[in-house]
Amino acid sequence: MRQSLKYPFLIIALLAVATLLIFAVLYQKNPARDYREVAQRSYRMFSPECPSKADFAGEKMPLELFYVKESLDREILINTYMHASTILMFKRANRWLPLIEPILKKYKVPDDFKFLALAESNFTNAVSPSKAEGFWQFIKPTAIHYGLEVNEEVDERYNVAKSTEAACKYFLDSFEKYGNWTLVAASFNRGQSGLSDALDDQQTKSFYELYLNEETSRYIYRIVALKEIYNHPVKYGFYLMASDFYPVIPTYTIQVDSPIHSIPDFAQKNKVSVKVFRDFNPWLRRYTLSNRLKKTYQIVLPKEGALNADFLLKYIPPSETYFHDTLKINEIH
Repeated sequence: MRQSLKYPFLIIALLAVATLLIFAVLYQKNPARDYREVAQRSYRMFSPECPSKADFAGEKMPLELFYVKESLDREILINTYMHASTILMFKRANRWLPLIEPILKKYKVPDDFKFLALAESNFTNAVSPSKAEGFWQFIKPTAIHYGLEVNEEVDERYNVAKSTEAACKYFLDSFEKYGNWTLVAASFNRGQSGLSDALDDQQTKSFYELYLNEETSRYIYRIVALKEIYNHPVKYGFYLMASDFYPVIPTYTIQVDSPIHSIPDFAQKNKVSVKVFRDFNPWLRRYTLSNRLKKTYQIVLPKEGALNADFLLKYIPPSETYFHDTLKINEIH
């Protein structure tokens, strides 16, 4: 009897060992799978908090109206989870706001208007389908009206300082017309005539009571959302260190009041490549500058050593002074 039971037990034992070996092969350590499993267990998506109070240029946003609150909530949600674009906002703002902010202050335009340039172009020389160009997205007739030179060789919509001054002039003109900074900002997107027609047709003086096209109806909310995230990055999950920001690049200027027959030759004489020359002077659109009127132009070039990334580190301000609520790196868990 015992002999007859010996073989079945042996067979069962062998099957058990074989099963264990199969499981060991199938479920051997797999770093990629383990990483995915950990990520799936720990990854969470949350709806970011919509602020209970908000304003544009000191003008209260009526968040007690459900559609106003939901519109702002939408833009905060989109820009919080549009990670790459929003992080680039922080990085680029560190370079360009030191140029833009003093010009707004000079013209006594509210500081919040810097977020229009951010909403328009994310601080890039973008070109829209309607041929609006530069940081401030001026169309050609409006740019010329506000004193910018726009032709085949020169397009000052790509000159950040000059186009910011032109934008300030537009804002001040619009404020004389509307007496309201929120409507001034909306008119920059819609155009004064289009916005005025909408106000008259709908018999209101408030942006928040207007029924508008999708782009303009979202415009103010997007600006305020960007302002909110910019001013409270940690609240929305953005942790950046000083070394993450793009620094202000030290430059010098050369005054030119005569033609430049060859920009490549001019660049070479000043010890920079054509790429660097064009990057720092994108408003020059050709390889020559005729300058028949003998105007004086300011050519901007990087100082010696300024193209070196390590050299630029000392021009980045500490992140604690850049963000109002950025935590120190050892406080981040």
